[in-house]
Amino acid sequence: MSLRAELLRLGIRTLLKRRSGPFNIEEWRKSMRAMERFVPRPPARSQTVMIKAGRLTLHRVTTDASWPERNVLYLHGGAYVSGAPIYYRHFLWRIADALRARVWALEYRLAPEHAFPAALEDAVEAYDWLADHTPDITQLFVAGDSAGGGLALCLLLKLRDAGKALPAAAIALSPWTDLALTGPSLQVNAKADPMLNVEDLPELARIYLGAADPRLPYASPLYGDTVGLPPVLIQVGSDEILRDDAVRMTEKLRLHNARSRLEVWHRMPHAWQLFVPVLPEAHRAIAQIGSFVSEVQR
Repeated sequence: MSLRAELLRLGIRTLLKRRSGPFNIEEWRKSMRAMERFVPRPPARSQTVMIKAGRLTLHRVTTDASWPERNVLYLHGGAYVSGAPIYYRHFLWRIADALRARVWALEYRLAPEHAFPAALEDAVEAYDWLADHTPDITQLFVAGDSAGGGLALCLLLKLRDAGKALPAAAIALSPWTDLALTGPSLQVNAKADPMLNVEDLPELARIYLGAADPRLPYASPLYGDTVGLPPVLIQVGSDEILRDDAVRMTEKLRLHNARSRLEVWHRMPHAWQLFVPVLPEAHRAIAQIGSFVSEVQR
């Protein structure tokens, strides 16, 4: 583990973990908006274009390495209540580079204004649009981080159940797959996780789910049948409270697709790939994502 990673753990623990009082959605969103100006701009060789896809908005990110026939639908994190593609402008161009793809980041609807299943409905609609507007569905991928990683897996289940053509593979970074909150790591890693507060998760799940059952597979993909799903790469940090969401999900995926892969990265914080401007391990993780896609395409 790099010295930068150790310093990052200390910094995010100080800034994020030591918040006092109960979870407040408006304060969380306000803090995110304040951080937006610090997100690094992409390089000149990257281009971001806003695309209207029916009622949806997608941010299409490309670089000079992007192949027009290879496309990725990206679903951002934020516990289903916050976040947007604009906070990923330092990250998505690197995914476009590593995968040699065009990356399409979706502005999906957020709770509590739009509770479950609004985010999934938007993801399905965006995928259908991309499938109709990209030249080769065998070169179409889905990816996401945190809640977006869980949403990407829910999308696979929904597409499979609807009898639609599935993407070639999926990538889930620190995914939230169990909104029923049964993973042992929620308690085992409660102190070790430098970013996430386990006490916040019940309220976040309630905000997103409303009255829905947290064990519905379209909300918590851990409870879904993984028959017929494409290969999935899951990356998670060893100290995350969501570690066992990733471990148990991969076990189910590998029952029916041996090409699915789990990478548990030592002491990495939640969605560490997003700290790529400063973190060597983030660069290596993104390279691993590129290698996984290349292997799937062989």
